[in-house]
Amino acid sequence: MSRPGNPAVRLLAARSLRAHRKAWAAVFAAVAVTTALLGALALALGSTGLGHARVERYAAAPVVVAGDQEVRRTATPWGGEPTTETAGLTERVRIPEAAVAVLRAVPGVREAVPDDTFVVRDGGAGSAGAATRAYTGRSWEAARLAPYRLTDGREPRSAGEAVVGAGLGAAVGDTVAGRRIVGVAEGPAALYVTAGEARRLAGHPGAVDAVGVLAEPGVPVDALHARVRAALDAAGLKDTAAGQPLRALTGNGRGGVEHLGAPPARTELLQLLAAVSGTLVLVAVLVLASLVAQALQQRAAERELLLSVGATPRQVRGAAGREVARVAGAAALLGALASVPAFLALWSALRARTGVVPEGLELPTPPWLFAAVLVAAALVLGITRLVVLFAARRPGRAGKGGARRVAGLVLLALGAGSAGTAALQGGDAAAAAAGAATVTLVAGCALLGPWIARAATTVLDRPFRWFGGAPGRLTAAGAAAHSRRLGAALVPVVLVTSFAVVQLSAGATMERAAAAQARAATTADLAFSGTTAERVRELPGVEAATDVLRSTVVLARTEAGTPRLDRLPVLGVDAEGLAGTLDPGVVAGDLAGLAAAGTVAVGADTAESLEVGPGSTVELRLGDGTPKRLRVVAVYERSLALGEFLLPKGELAPHMSDPYPARVLAAGPAGSAPVAPEAVTLPGAELNGIVSGGIVAAIGGLTVLSVLSTLALIGAGRRGELGLLRQVGASAGQLRRMLGLEAGFLTATGLLVGLVVGALPLTAFAWALTGGLPYLPPAQAGAIAGVVLVTVVAGVFGPSRATLRR
Repeated sequence: MSRPGNPAVRLLAARSLRAHRKAWAAVFAAVAVTTALLGALALALGSTGLGHARVERYAAAPVVVAGDQEVRRTATPWGGEPTTETAGLTERVRIPEAAVAVLRAVPGVREAVPDDTFVVRDGGAGSAGAATRAYTGRSWEAARLAPYRLTDGREPRSAGEAVVGAGLGAAVGDTVAGRRIVGVAEGPAALYVTAGEARRLAGHPGAVDAVGVLAEPGVPVDALHARVRAALDAAGLKDTAAGQPLRALTGNGRGGVEHLGAPPARTELLQLLAAVSGTLVLVAVLVLASLVAQALQQRAAERELLLSVGATPRQVRGAAGREVARVAGAAALLGALASVPAFLALWSALRARTGVVPEGLELPTPPWLFAAVLVAAALVLGITRLVVLFAARRPGRAGKGGARRVAGLVLLALGAGSAGTAALQGGDAAAAAAGAATVTLVAGCALLGPWIARAATTVLDRPFRWFGGAPGRLTAAGAAAHSRRLGAALVPVVLVTSFAVVQLSAGATMERAAAAQARAATTADLAFSGTTAERVRELPGVEAATDVLRSTVVLARTEAGTPRLDRLPVLGVDAEGLAGTLDPGVVAGDLAGLAAAGTVAVGADTAESLEVGPGSTVELRLGDGTPKRLRVVAVYERSLALGEFLLPKGELAPHMSDPYPARVLAAGPAGSAPVAPEAVTLPGAELNGIVSGGIVAAIGGLTVLSVLSTLALIGAGRRGELGLLRQVGASAGQLRRMLGLEAGFLTATGLLVGLVVGALPLTAFAWALTGGLPYLPPAQAGAIAGVVLVTVVAGVFGPSRATLRR
């Protein structure tokens, strides 16, 4: 019995590898680039998975007691086990002040220090239109939790005194926010006031942000945590928002109390990287399958010869697998090494952009994490070997491809069905369905490549023969005789076109629609920041003004038995100040109803999905997790710009960490300067945009490489064909024109099929989210066509230059 490791297999693999070095170069390049991308993503996923919020203000407190900054929902999917979904909260969940006394009585506790973080403003207090400066404020006693010690001066003793952090740059004797500076302390920019003044400025009597627990000397952290947990459970204390049990945090968990935006951003980044990794794996399978199958298909005659002289099918398959393993192994190792600088470049770019990574989010990269690149290399190598098993499973038996045709048609039907699902969905569900449709349709086209090529050549056969002269007749004859080869060349062109069209058009469509809605919604003549509507109304000529507060809410729902939590941006407004300042495009109800407490206006798409309208009720979790059952007073259509919910300012402000207007819109005198459109920003949008842009560009580069590699591989295998044409009288010019016609055929057909594949899910996605058709900027459309054309021409003519010169 012949095994892949026997001498005959080793000899066949070694000889074939030496004979086909140039053909395997395309596979080598694709495996190396794929491994580099997957390795970089594996490192990014590992670093994000280990990520945590940085511990600064509570570094000296081994235990910190705070509220639960997560919302949970549990449901049982159809036929499955109960599943729990969580979503992070972006506003502070506060705890009762009574917890301080409970914690001070715990054995081993030296001190329990309450902590409140608030914003102190100055500069515009006395002027309606003047901007204010904002400073982070805390009580001086909470500085012990870091600890931050005085480097100059003394502690504050009255309401008019303060200590500044060294990062603020002030000195003893200066005046900041109306307070005399009496001391300078270590640490970042902050303003420390007395405990009584801190309680007044925090504005939530009877509650505190958190309590830092300082231990007696010699008390282990684990023992202290267990005692604190037991005391809290015995006291039965709950947070002031959703009534959840208080949390006792140690280690890196304390950082989430300081930096509220870090844990949700980490979760969103993990989800983004996981989704991109899945897309990359699917693209890699398509690319490697096409390249390896083409490399083996070109040697069908060689394999037939080996079978005719006594080699067994198993020996031929084993030799092919060993040959590919050698090529892919070396390429995967090279790609694994290249993935490290690629990952470091991505992380450096994120850290270099101020404000992109939320403040306090640590993304560690311990040395052992870099072993993840070996896992990525093993995955790519496994994919390549699996492709070989299918590509060489029946050497010497061509078959008619009936199963392949059926599978391709099934995938096309599934892709069309997924696109139809996207048209009926909204939000993330529509985006997910559109993405699945794109991948499925491309996979179906990959299987049906030979038949697509044959259909295209049937349409172009007569034009080629009538108007192309001898080169046209050669092109038509070659296309008819080698439809499988032509199909293999079309697959990567379709892949790169559809991928680029979907990625670029989806974002452009959303941005264009949101920008149009924002322009239509913003009817204000004046806009202010750093002040309030109450003061703006005092300005001469101002007829109406509304505060605009920005926060988030969590919408809980169940889909097919699966729990789902969506964290959505919302605006808080003054109902009486909307006339002439903000027009959400009401389609039902009246925004005047927002003047009453416990009300909400809902975007049309969300209202349709929730099956609500004016008079219905909607249950939301506000930014701090407080559950609210709100009465719907209006439904509006400009939700892409303004978010899915509009709440009264008085309903939203008590549940915000800093209930100060982000902006004030006012209706003023005619002829005022244009106001920048009002629009919400999805949580983590800038971070997601940068990561997605970089990785999409990398995947786009991989697909372009796949086009070039496939065409180079095909070109290397047809040198004998071109040489024979030269020997029977074809001139170099005729062959160049023939290759030019082939390049034009591949470019036009690939762009057309790729555009159709991308347009189907894109149209469904755009219709579901914007009610219109997808949009692709002309410059980007031209860039896609230009890149495809240049790549195809280079791939067609590059391998043939030597033959044409001879």
